[in-house]
Amino acid sequence: MKFWKLHGIGNDFIAIDDRFNKREKGYYSDIAKKVCNRRFSVGADGFLIVKESDVVDIKMVYYNSDGSRAFMCGNGLRCFVRFVYENKIVEKEEFDVETLDGVKHVKINLKNGIIDTIKVNMGSGSFLTKDIPVKFDKEVFLNEHIKILDKAYKLNCMLMGVPHAVILVEDLDIDEVITYGAKIEKNEIFPSGINVNFVKIDDRNHISVRTWERGCGYTLGCGTGMTASAIICNKLGLIENEVVVSSEGGSVVIDIDESIYMIGSAVKICEGILE
Repeated sequence: MKFWKLHGIGNDFIAIDDRFNKREKGYYSDIAKKVCNRRFSVGADGFLIVKESDVVDIKMVYYNSDGSRAFMCGNGLRCFVRFVYENKIVEKEEFDVETLDGVKHVKINLKNGIIDTIKVNMGSGSFLTKDIPVKFDKEVFLNEHIKILDKAYKLNCMLMGVPHAVILVEDLDIDEVITYGAKIEKNEIFPSGINVNFVKIDDRNHISVRTWERGCGYTLGCGTGMTASAIICNKLGLIENEVVVSSEGGSVVIDIDESIYMIGSAVKICEGILE
C-alpha cells in the first residue's frame, strides 16, 4: 500500500489512493488503527482515503486513529487536497470534495508554482442541540454550566462537521486539557462524544486553542475545532469576523461570512510503502 504522510499545523495523517478497490466493511477501520499506531507503524492522528465521487470531483473518506469514522476533518481536508493535487488525481486548483459532512469547495493558492496555502469552505455549522447532539432540554447549548471532577466549566457547543465544545479560559494548561478534556468527551450528555476546545482570547483578531479530539486524544491542531472556536467567540461578540487561530502546531486564518472559510498550510512529510 503506497502512502504519503502529511500534516496540517502538526495534525498528521496517512493518505492513500484507493479509488479502484472495493473493500469489505470494517477494512478501513482496522487499517486505520494499525497504520496510525505510533510505535508499531507509521503513526498519525488520522487516515485519509481517496475515493471516486458520483457527485463532484473527488471523495474523502476519513478515519480517526482509533478506527472510528468521522464526518469531517479540517486539517485532514487540506492534506487530502494536497495529496490529490500533487498526485494529479485532480488537476485543478479549485474543486469540490465530497465528505460525510457534505460537499466542500476548496481552493489551492500557489506561490511560484508550489502550494502555499489551501482555502476550504467549512460550511456554516449548527448550534442546535439535536444536531450536535446534546441531551439537553433547550434548543442551543451556549454558556451552560457543567461540573467535571472538581471543576465547574461554562460550555458552548456546536456541530462543525463533528461535535465541538468550546471553553473560554484565562490560561492554557495542557494538563487541564488532557485531564478534563477526556472526561468531557465521554460525558453522558454527549451521546456521540464531543471534541473539547480550551480557548484563550489574545485580542479581537487572535485566539489560541488547545483541543482534546474525540477518537484521537490531544492533538497539536484541530481544524474543525479551531473553526468552531472562532465561530463561537464571534457569536459571543468577543472577536472580529476574520481571526488568526493558533494551536501548538501552528496557525490558520478563519474568515466568518455567510459561510466559514479556513485558510492554512498542508505539508508533505514523507512517502513510502506500508507492508
